[in-house]
Amino acid sequence: MKPSILLLTLAAAGAAACTQRPAVEADYAVVPLPAVIETDTAAAPFRLNPDTRIVAADSASASNAAFLAEYIGALTGFAPEITATAPGSDYIRISCDKPGRADSYVITANADSLTVTGTDAAGAFYGVQTLRKAIPAAAAGNDVLFAAGEVRDSPRFLYRGAHLDCARHFFSADSVKQFIDILALHNINRLHWHLTDDQGWRVEIKSRPRLTEVGSMRPQTVIGVNTGVYDSIPHGGFYTQEQLRDIVDYAAARHITIIPEIDLPGHMQAALASYPELGCTGGPYEVWQIWGVSKDVLCAGNDSVYAFLDDVMTEITDIFPSELIHIGGDECPKVRWQECARCQARIRELGLRRDASSSAEEKLQSHLMGHVTDFLATRGRRVIGWDEMLEGGATDNAVIMSWRGTDGATAAARAGHDAIIVPYKFLYFDFAQSTAPGEPAGAHWSTPVLLEDVYNFEPVPEGLTDEEKEHIIGVQANLWSEFIPTFQHMEYMALPRMGALAELQWGTGRKDYADFSRRLRRLARHYDLAGYNYAAHTIPADTAASR
Repeated sequence: MKPSILLLTLAAAGAAACTQRPAVEADYAVVPLPAVIETDTAAAPFRLNPDTRIVAADSASASNAAFLAEYIGALTGFAPEITATAPGSDYIRISCDKPGRADSYVITANADSLTVTGTDAAGAFYGVQTLRKAIPAAAAGNDVLFAAGEVRDSPRFLYRGAHLDCARHFFSADSVKQFIDILALHNINRLHWHLTDDQGWRVEIKSRPRLTEVGSMRPQTVIGVNTGVYDSIPHGGFYTQEQLRDIVDYAAARHITIIPEIDLPGHMQAALASYPELGCTGGPYEVWQIWGVSKDVLCAGNDSVYAFLDDVMTEITDIFPSELIHIGGDECPKVRWQECARCQARIRELGLRRDASSSAEEKLQSHLMGHVTDFLATRGRRVIGWDEMLEGGATDNAVIMSWRGTDGATAAARAGHDAIIVPYKFLYFDFAQSTAPGEPAGAHWSTPVLLEDVYNFEPVPEGLTDEEKEHIIGVQANLWSEFIPTFQHMEYMALPRMGALAELQWGTGRKDYADFSRRLRRLARHYDLAGYNYAAHTIPADTAASR
């Protein structure tokens, strides 16, 4: 007797059920937490499997599709095919044509498909990052189930920054790219790259070759906090313009803009060692081997200094397409200017006089900074400076980076300046992560910056009007490298505090440290998978699991 069609169908279905691949569940509750997560547990989920295709709906989505395929491959071992046309089912579609705020996205999932729709290519990229982090880091060899429903997300701040100091200690181009990958994982879209200081000049300027021939190398480095004991090890390095452009492109592919910093008129001793005629005394100068603030700064009364800065900024703007260029303005002692005949002559020439808010020398600094600002404006650029720029009067379109607290941001906003929040007590990640015995060394001049303190910090200062609050355009964490000699150490200082930073920059401002800790533990598994070095002991344990 022939078996019935019904029996054959049931047998086939049973065999398929027996051979169905194991699956793990994705979790949209990632770091940073999306604004809205609405799932339907009664509906069938989307199943990511070896046959799933990725559809790049437009040319702008092709790179995002490639990133998603790479992430899925690393997490599951699958190799998704990327196509331009959607099949009938079993696909992930990426597009960037949704109206709305920049950097925003929507994820929609059902049994047949999963879509990521960004308001722009960057928004779709952040949707891809959410999918990446939603997949368990231990998903290898498993299908992944994405609950049916919708995720809607938009960032609180459009400027989400992290700072990297490669002047005090030099890190390779490959290390900088790895830092950029870490930023991408945390939805950070600005790399503030500190490239010059007293202890080293790291960017090739072809019109001023001695900046790297001389200024990129110091013969030794002080051990500890200016102990007078040195390591006798030459330290140096610089990035060629070819390397810099490659890194700029690498960051741009991940929707990260690199903002270079050429700190002036102080923090310039490496430049003075290269070109002694730019200083008030004429030298001799050396690339500094200690930490702190040098009294030797650019001579603001010397016309050749202004020509030098024009030359440097011409090449900087040729390399870096960022609208914003950081020109420092911090920690510039005025003692040399007070003693310098040329600087005093320039003060008289300009008619600068002390008043209730500023000395004549502070106004001279504003004059020099104004020259650089005006020059950059001719090249379509806008300046950022540290909050000391306010002391002599900042130019109208300058962005103020408030590092000594939030008072600088408040003053800036009330004066009509855009401001970025980066107070050292909460967002300087070169300070130790904890007070635990054996904690790796960090900067010495303030107390540890704890993970919980970063998470609970509210970046928008109190007392601002709604109009003034609009001038608080972003949040940033800084990583200075005086006491961070290796990139592995730098990773450790950044992570996991960068997870808390991501919540400040992206999230709504709601606070739930226990929930954040749970999500951060899951993110740390992605750190493990990528091989990142991080302070695991600072992540709160899952007390519920231990009971």
